[in-house]
Amino acid sequence: ELENQLTAKSKTLDELKQSLALNGSAEQTPEAQSLRTAELCEMKDSIVNQVAQLKVSMESILEQWRAYDEIYAEVSLMTTRYLYCIGQCKPSGEEASLEALKKQVKTLQ
Repeated sequence: ELENQLTAKSKTLDELKQSLALNGSAEQTPEAQSLRTAELCEMKDSIVNQVAQLKVSMESILEQWRAYDEIYAEVSLMTTRYLYCIGQCKPSGEEASLEALKKQVKTLQ
């Protein structure tokens, strides 16, 4: 996406250069043209630097999201295991009642 934006800005810059060359060549002196070209080059360099900074920033953000996804998957797995263990250890309603326990004691005796 950033590369597409850079390409679009470069095209716009090239169009401006062409427009300047076609429309202003008769009206402007060579010195004025060279100054304008220098300004356009500075603008292009500035855009390239901004895109590079955005790429670095986005890479950092993507790395953080990758770490988040890994941790989320680990926590999700641990939660599933925990719920499974709780489900296995939890006595059913019949086993937990006092009457059922008395009945089991009598059976064992």
